[in-house]
Amino acid sequence: MSDASPVLATDARRVAVMTVLTVLAGAVDAVSFLTMGKVFCALATGNVLFLSFALAGEGDVPVARPAIAIGAFMAGAAVAGVVLQWLADRGRPWFPVGLVCEAVLLVCAGVLALTKHGTGAVPAQGDRGVVALVALAMGVRASTALRVHVPGMPTLLSQTAIAELVNDVLRRPRAALRGMTAKQRLARTRWTATVGGIFSGGVLGTLLLVPLGTGRALLVIAAAVLLLSLAGLVVPPGVRERVPGGP
Repeated sequence: MSDASPVLATDARRVAVMTVLTVLAGAVDAVSFLTMGKVFCALATGNVLFLSFALAGEGDVPVARPAIAIGAFMAGAAVAGVVLQWLADRGRPWFPVGLVCEAVLLVCAGVLALTKHGTGAVPAQGDRGVVALVALAMGVRASTALRVHVPGMPTLLSQTAIAELVNDVLRRPRAALRGMTAKQRLARTRWTATVGGIFSGGVLGTLLLVPLGTGRALLVIAAAVLLLSLAGLVVPPGVRERVPGGP
């Protein structure tokens, strides 16, 4: 099996798609944190920390919500990893399937929130079912993004991209994009898009989606993911991507 990562790393279309997904991840976390009881459904690191605070008995943080979010995220990542691998082994278009599954789970979460809580936010104590469905969707996203494997663009976190970008600028402080090689330019673009995408998604979610209420906000995000999956097959038929550490 050939490794198609170099193709993905230099494909501007994939970078654009991953940037949009990164923005949507920031929006998901804005909606989840601000309207679902201060829990991150995309940023698993935040939930690990929340759970550690709760178990230590400090910070007035509940145990249930971060624990459910972590468990659902892991379950989504595991199931998606198996299903996407199965599709890839048979040369089938796994990328749009991953996005459609994510969108369906977000729709279910949005409908549940609307049914139980109307057009407002989820109560301050949170709704475990909604949290679980959104975190499950983000787990599916994590495995989908991992399989695409555009370096520096995991779509769900920005810490590594920030460090890479800072170090790259320090190594070449006077190098503008025009004075860099195509490979260097693309790498800096990916890191910048990841950091900017998470930030922009947070702003978008806070200013535009949070006022809609939890249910409607999740439906808007689901619609964006679904449209992205229908825009075309991002991964060409018959191409298998190598997951880092995988077979």
